[in-house]
Amino acid sequence: MKKFGLATGFIAVFLVSFLFSPRMLAQQDIQVPPPPLSEDFFPCMECHADMDPNPERRVLEEFHDDIELAHDEENRWCMDCHDAENRNMLHSASGELIKFEESYKLCGQCHGPKLRDWKAGIHGRRTGMWNGQKEYLLCAHCHNPHSPRYESMKPEPAPLKPGKIK
Repeated sequence: MKKFGLATGFIAVFLVSFLFSPRMLAQQDIQVPPPPLSEDFFPCMECHADMDPNPERRVLEEFHDDIELAHDEENRWCMDCHDAENRNMLHSASGELIKFEESYKLCGQCHGPKLRDWKAGIHGRRTGMWNGQKEYLLCAHCHNPHSPRYESMKPEPAPLKPGKIK
């Protein structure tokens, strides 16, 4: 009986490590709902098509002045993530264009362990079959990409033990 349990455990560990290896995760077809983009501002090129990009770090005063950048704001600026030539796209550090629907690729450049956990279903929300098609929420469904830190929360009291419930 112990041999069967040990063998089963070994097979389970092997399958989990194989299925969640970086190579297998990279090959998965990741399904996400549309990103939470404002219809007032997207598609971006409707306004930006005739504007020259201004990569200068500055306080935005006319448009997008409601955006508070609190995401490594001392080192980051809009054009570090948003593409200057095609505002309907994001871009990686190497300049590769990234669709908003695949923004996890952009976030994962700096937040690799979170991306790994997100793909494995440990971080974020994922629905679907454990061994089949899954749907993930993008980082931006839960985090504001310009100011992603959650407000501090007061922890709830521990649950009562069954013998203490009246």
